[in-house]
Amino acid sequence: MPFSLPDAARLHPVTLPDGTPHAGTVYLKNAVDHPRMEVGDFTYASDFDPPEAGGWAQRLAPYLFDFAQEKLRIGKFCQIAHGVRFIGAAANHDSRGISTFPFAVFDPDTMLGYQPDTRDTVLGHDVWLGYGALVTPGARIGNGVIVGAGAVVRGSVPDYAVVSGNPARVVRMRFSEAEIATLNRLGWWDWPAEAIARARPALEAGDVAALEACAP
Repeated sequence: MPFSLPDAARLHPVTLPDGTPHAGTVYLKNAVDHPRMEVGDFTYASDFDPPEAGGWAQRLAPYLFDFAQEKLRIGKFCQIAHGVRFIGAAANHDSRGISTFPFAVFDPDTMLGYQPDTRDTVLGHDVWLGYGALVTPGARIGNGVIVGAGAVVRGSVPDYAVVSGNPARVVRMRFSEAEIATLNRLGWWDWPAEAIARARPALEAGDVAALEACAP
């Protein structure tokens, strides 16, 4: 039977050998309803202790409040492992004064609208966040990035980099500059699902030329 991607509208995209859905893995777009979170199709999150229905946003981004002034934007086909956390800008304290104590939060006259840091956190497409990775406020993670287990990501990460450590640093680039330019131009994550399924061998082989030949 020809391979096909699980329906993007499903909640649990992984089907176990006994035919039951794997409750610990969700297509994140279908598991969250949060005004400050945007998630692309086919991005999944996994957890060995999955939250109850409606709890995935709070589990992954505990400081992303409904009234926060920033957004968490996650692209398509991202892979989010157990223990990953996004620390939103709303969690940041103002460090420009003598004290970092958030006095305004405890004052009913000033608490609403108080947020010293309003930077969005943005992930590109096809990003793999390893076990326990921590993404800090305002991080910009490019397409095709691999974030090592336990890494603490801040600032900008270039497309198709492998990063690890605290703070996360580039260990290597996955492809040459020319190949990365081709991959970004192809934007395979935006292809129709049927075309992506047909391109699976090229995607799994890491063959940029073969992928280009599959472009619809």
